[in-house]
Amino acid sequence: MDQLEPREQERTAVKTKRSKEYYKSLRKKLNNSKYLLILFAPVLLYYLIFHYAPMFGVVIAFKDYNLFKGVLESEWVGLKYFQIFIESPDFLNLLRNTFLLGFYNFLFGFPVPIIFALLLNELKNMYFKRFVQTLSYLPHFISNVVVASMIVVFLSPSGIVNRMISYLGIEPMNWMIMPEMFRTIFVSSEIWQHMGWEAIIYLAALTSISPQLYEAADIDGAGRFAKLWYITLPGILPAIFIVGILNIGKVLEIGFEKVFLLYNPVTYETADIISTYVYRVGLVQGNYSYATAIGLFLGVISFTFLFGANYLAKRFGQESLW
Repeated sequence: MDQLEPREQERTAVKTKRSKEYYKSLRKKLNNSKYLLILFAPVLLYYLIFHYAPMFGVVIAFKDYNLFKGVLESEWVGLKYFQIFIESPDFLNLLRNTFLLGFYNFLFGFPVPIIFALLLNELKNMYFKRFVQTLSYLPHFISNVVVASMIVVFLSPSGIVNRMISYLGIEPMNWMIMPEMFRTIFVSSEIWQHMGWEAIIYLAALTSISPQLYEAADIDGAGRFAKLWYITLPGILPAIFIVGILNIGKVLEIGFEKVFLLYNPVTYETADIISTYVYRVGLVQGNYSYATAIGLFLGVISFTFLFGANYLAKRFGQESLW
């Protein structure tokens, strides 16, 4: 017993010494990074106030929310609203529409910015390259309301699209009331609107590739396709994986605004998605608990997609989010 006490005292002394060294090192790091921390503080406050604090409202998904009683005083109902949604006759149609719209958007929208960035990278005339690049950014800054209005006007029975196809002898059609055309119209407009903006990430990744690799390839007699395949694509592959993982996580988070502006009761069959359904039952009908439960259900599935994509990326030894 007498021999153990000096050992215990020695261990305590070692722990105390390590603790002091750790806090000393932490204070030194904080002091060295104080200006960066000051710059970061507004961003942290923004996310805490506008993104994390409102998450407390998610609790009403498990309550029978009453405006007069408030969030805390409303009665707990457990998973009642989740069960109502899953057993709803609209559930399968909403899930299918949301998934297909997100899947087509990912399938066709994800590779286009990559191809566009690679094509821009091949342009030798810098003025023309910058002109095309700037022009491609512009649709991203156009409001969804304006974009939806343009689409409706262009695809109306007297719009430019019907005028063009009428020259080919095709009968004009009212595209906006055709349920089978809604997904094509939505995905095409998304690609056009965001292609240039999303290509910025890949253009930035292209600048990180060492020019010496291309010079060495020239000496070896490699052509443009060989340089593209063996140097350029591997150089931007980490960026492709990171953007791909993030986009998979958003497969079910289709932008509510544009779908809401483009759809109508005639196209509900293919256009009605979970977000628009949440708007109708939440804000229009005032069923806040039910709408919150649906939103939370969607968030959990999206997180599962993101987690799964990240796991697969790590499993195959590629770049991942964590």
